[in-house]
Amino acid sequence: WGRVVVVSRGLPVWEIFGAKSSRLGIVNTEGGLVEGVNKKLGLLGDYMDVFKGIPFAAPTKTLEDPQPHPGWPGTLQAKDYQKRCMQPTLTQTDVRGSEDCLYLNIWVPQRKKQVSTNLPVMIWIYGGGFIWGGGQGANFLKNYLYDGEEIASRGKVIVVTFNYRLGPLGFLSTGDKALPGNYGLKDQHMAIAWVKRNIKNFGGDPDNITIFGESAGAASVSLQTLSPYSKGLVKRAISQSGVGLCPWTIQKDPLFWAIKIAQKVGCPTDNTTVLANCLRITDPKTLTLAYHLDAFSPADPLVHYLAFSPVVDGDFIPDDPKNLFANAADVDYLLGVNDMDGHFFASIDLPAINRPLVKITPENLFRLIQGLTIEKGPTGANEAYAIYTQMWSNTEDQEVMKRTVVDLETDYIFLVPTQRALQLHQESAKSAKTYSYLFSEPSRMPVYPNWVGADHADEIQYVFGKPFATPLGYKPRHRDLSKTMIAYWTNFARTGDPNKGESKVPIAWVPYDNESGFYLDINHKINYQSVKQGLRALYVNFWNVVYRNLPDPLSEPSPDSGTGPHSSPTSSLSRVCRQLHWLPTTLQRS
Repeated sequence: WGRVVVVSRGLPVWEIFGAKSSRLGIVNTEGGLVEGVNKKLGLLGDYMDVFKGIPFAAPTKTLEDPQPHPGWPGTLQAKDYQKRCMQPTLTQTDVRGSEDCLYLNIWVPQRKKQVSTNLPVMIWIYGGGFIWGGGQGANFLKNYLYDGEEIASRGKVIVVTFNYRLGPLGFLSTGDKALPGNYGLKDQHMAIAWVKRNIKNFGGDPDNITIFGESAGAASVSLQTLSPYSKGLVKRAISQSGVGLCPWTIQKDPLFWAIKIAQKVGCPTDNTTVLANCLRITDPKTLTLAYHLDAFSPADPLVHYLAFSPVVDGDFIPDDPKNLFANAADVDYLLGVNDMDGHFFASIDLPAINRPLVKITPENLFRLIQGLTIEKGPTGANEAYAIYTQMWSNTEDQEVMKRTVVDLETDYIFLVPTQRALQLHQESAKSAKTYSYLFSEPSRMPVYPNWVGADHADEIQYVFGKPFATPLGYKPRHRDLSKTMIAYWTNFARTGDPNKGESKVPIAWVPYDNESGFYLDINHKINYQSVKQGLRALYVNFWNVVYRNLPDPLSEPSPDSGTGPHSSPTSSLSRVCRQLHWLPTTLQRS
């Protein structure tokens, strides 16, 4: 058995006997000694060291920056997940989790006869709208979504997951020095920095760290690379359905929401200093439950009501994210979206989307567009409506209309900002590479209509190897897809090139550049035709060029102004086509 026989000068020294297994045993960290669990992977498999619940910061104080952990005596038994950070239950009537939540988990793959050294490190940042989530992910019969075992063992990388603060406790801000906000982002930074300082003792390479995440976690990945505080911390990044440019990532009016919370919990709002001092002594549970996500409608889409998210604080995020890409010039970046990322949001804003017997109308779509384009008023709504209905026939088929709603929300919330981030990263990159993908494996949710493609978060199960961990729930094609995604992701973490590393891939993933717009369409049918160009270029150009250059309205938008649902698409469409870099034949989503 492998065991640690001495701890000297802060480094573990391993001694391997005979032959049967390899393990880290007790590892020294800056906070003290930790001991995890060593497990054998299958009858003839390798071994895995797993550490759960290692503190990377001190127990948090309400609405204050995270602080270093003071350390612990003896050996910490790091064998169980710790509580996630305080958050509302799904019913929003109670809370779960704790303020004492800044812990991380580590998976270290080992060979049969020797411990690993100098492994690439992949740090996962979970999503959940900056409201919900935890480093272990959802749990079904002790099978945690973000269990790093499959990625670590198949890709020969170290996987790290961690908790960060959420909701008002993580992101409430007055927009000034009284409550600068971004506490959750600073938690993330502290976890990444802890890994940088300590991962060598676990067999990792501190100079080869990749951060990856999904949704709010993907936007967090983006912001971490853009922050000047991250210089030299990470080498690569992967954003799955979220970037710092998404309309929901940055809260532009944090004081509005801070005042609403203060009023709800009975704090004075005379000035921000008094408000901040009162909120800091308010019960954390009361603060968490003071924010409530209510019902939504097309006129008031969900995306505009994610109140607590990062802010431009002049420090950790010193400027609008679009102006910070020079800070990520040396970071290899792989990013993409799911082909129906917006389905989840569309089904909340318009529940008829998933009800075959319930029809939607052109007016439903137009009201949703008005809700999304309120900053540009009637002109913005009419221009967007014209673009998205240009291919409709007079029959207005229900499936076509419902898919249009999903496409609209996918584009606005995820796809278009991601394409903009690709462009800005590629423009700023020095030696760093950029890779783009579209995940299009159809949803496995039986309650959805059969036309639904890859919904928001659908790719996570494949990245984390669930078709292998729970084989009865999947088919062989799903395992093939999972193997492919783990190969691309871990190769990228190892070398900066998803095609090169320890794992074979089915086809070469061509890097993205702004001239050709290459991306990889990922599903179980992946082949040479999966390398495509110009992802939804017509719509990307509309939002990034035409819409952005529309004049701001002088008055509030009126539902009756403009031509509305029955306007002609000609003027808007022709303007977009004149500004396109790609031919219309490249506009397919597939």
